Amino acid sequence: MTATPLRVGLIGYGLAGSVFHAPLIAATEGLALDAVVTANPERQGQARAEFPDVRLAATAEELFDRADELDLVVVASPNKTHVPLATAALEAGLPVVVDKPVAGTAAEARQLATLAEERGLLLSVFQNRRWDNDFLTLRKLLADGALGDAWRFESRFERWRPKPKGGWRESGDPAEIGGLLYDLGSHVVDQALVLFGPVTEVYAETDVRRPGAEADDDTFLALTHANGVRSHLHVSATTAQLGPRFRVLGSRAGYVKYGLDPQEAALREGSRPAALADWGAEDESLWGRIGSGESPLSGGGTPVPTLPGDYPAYYAAVAAALRVAGPNPVTALEAAAALDVLEAARRSARDKVTVTL
Repeated sequence: MTATPLRVGLIGYGLAGSVFHAPLIAATEGLALDAVVTANPERQGQARAEFPDVRLAATAEELFDRADELDLVVVASPNKTHVPLATAALEAGLPVVVDKPVAGTAAEARQLATLAEERGLLLSVFQNRRWDNDFLTLRKLLADGALGDAWRFESRFERWRPKPKGGWRESGDPAEIGGLLYDLGSHVVDQALVLFGPVTEVYAETDVRRPGAEADDDTFLALTHANGVRSHLHVSATTAQLGPRFRVLGSRAGYVKYGLDPQEAALREGSRPAALADWGAEDESLWGRIGSGESPLSGGGTPVPTLPGDYPAYYAAVAAALRVAGPNPVTALEAAAALDVLEAARRSARDKVTVTL
């Protein structure tokens, strides 16, 4: 017999909730989107149109009042609410998935991890970019030794948005935990730590470039890993000419990859993983190249087939963790280590120093 699906309550139906979490939850065998929390009438209508059987609630308190009817809570609300909502969910006896960044500080992330451990509950952080096509491909190249010893990792998450969009993500209020350092920076730092391990030194530059902008919109981080690898990470909304997503240099070869994983664009356009046999696949014209001594832009190197991206794997792992005590796909302590780096970067940029961790 097929096990009864785990009932999921989703808090927040903005970009994160409607584009990422709801479709991926719905696509995961063993999970069922049971309830959505949003007080916005338009978003309530959107949720009902996309998931006719979903229950709606205007507040998280309404959700927690019926905690015994749920098996998992997903927090996809604004950053400043992540800690209080995750705390409330854990105290209500519910496992929790929290969108990144899990908290504004590493100390808060570790406090949440302690609470989850004390309650014997899963606390996982949604770091979907671990399942990007280019990242999966790079991990395989490194594992296979195709680059030799890795020396330098360059990662760029760049956009051209010369006019601020506004909203809490671009707010200058520290309480909102906005700005690119904590938004896109959460992704690139997490990827660097997964690939190359702990960081010993952090240097950063953060700028507010656009007229009317309040929070950092052009940021650079230089990390020194304990194993000697150096990571140079760029996140920007002000990049008129986009650089390679990855350039990784090793003792044997280098790998250069342009373009973003296609899964976010597909989800935004309404595509769903279950409906596409080639979900996460990329056209051959966008494959990265591996080689030495030549530029990939002039035909140097050999094309490397890009592995399909696989965002659905995150929630499949969450379901397995809850069902059969499988591993947590992204722990709060891993997220705390990334927040250590982000906090050091903020201090480095402010004080114009290199910070030792």
